[in-house]
Amino acid sequence: MQNRRTQIFYVTFMPHTLAHRTAGLIFDTHLEHFDRDVIQASHSVPILVDFWADWCPPCRALTPVLERVIAHYAGRLKMAKVEVDEGANMKLAGRYGLRGFPTVLLFVNGEITGRFSSAKAEHWVREFIDEHLDIA
Repeated sequence: MQNRRTQIFYVTFMPHTLAHRTAGLIFDTHLEHFDRDVIQASHSVPILVDFWADWCPPCRALTPVLERVIAHYAGRLKMAKVEVDEGANMKLAGRYGLRGFPTVLLFVNGEITGRFSSAKAEHWVREFIDEHLDIA
């Protein structure tokens, strides 16, 4: 379930055609459902996890890049978004040793297979995914 802030962001900033192409592929998760939404789900499809914060300009810069990348892979990859300042989500950042935001983790078969931090260009993110997955 998306939180209100994320829903407003998608409605305000995500172009309609991109929002349509990523429907069901980008979702919010939190500490209580992370194991189900990410760890277990990554046994069926790779899951990128975007750990972000509302106050973080690089996080806001990376969001549209990740959305375009998810649309590009057309269901061969999904993305979970974790707002680290919401509820107990910072515990997830601690669990995975995150030191700054944004940080993106790639889960495959319940394991982290790659990670990067900071805002990146779309071509860089695609190369990262292509290096870690055989889905290009």
